Amino acid sequence: MTKKQQIITALRAFVAQRSGIEFCNYGGVSSFRAEQRSITRDGKEARELLRAIEWRDSITADDILKAARGAYSGRLSIVERDDGAIAIDYCTGQYFPTEYRRAVCAVMASCLWDYMRDSMPEPEYQIGDGVKFKTESEAREYAEKMHTEQNCVLGIEKKYNGKSAGQWLRDHFKREYGRGIASRWFN
Repeated sequence: MTKKQQIITALRAFVAQRSGIEFCNYGGVSSFRAEQRSITRDGKEARELLRAIEWRDSITADDILKAARGAYSGRLSIVERDDGAIAIDYCTGQYFPTEYRRAVCAVMASCLWDYMRDSMPEPEYQIGDGVKFKTESEAREYAEKMHTEQNCVLGIEKKYNGKSAGQWLRDHFKREYGRGIASRWFN
């Protein structure tokens, strides 16, 4: 089993554990059930994002480890023990049952964001008046020419299919995972 597969297996086991939610921490049945539904949704989304990481061969174990160091304040740690096994360590912020699956979602979303950012289409460079160029140097040349001839300053925007980098990525994730997951994990 590869290191990436070991990490994914350990994360799946971490997500699959019982939440430990306690009724005594809630004022009534309705708030308790609402929290249970939220925890269940987080688990479903974590499993979906884990599958997305798993089938992308170009995402490596190092990519997942890098995402874990930065996402969710680095509270989810993926540790390789002395015997070579992978262990998941989580430092609780406030209440473990409501956040441990969210931490996995955040790490997987961060990893997917980095992967897709590196796989974006070639950018085009757009000048404020709508003129588009394939290279930044052509755009700069045009902007300098307009500045000299018409004494106006033009901004150069880097666009991906007519969108900013962030908007292109958010739209991509919305198409791939739907509005729910995209709005919670890729905004």
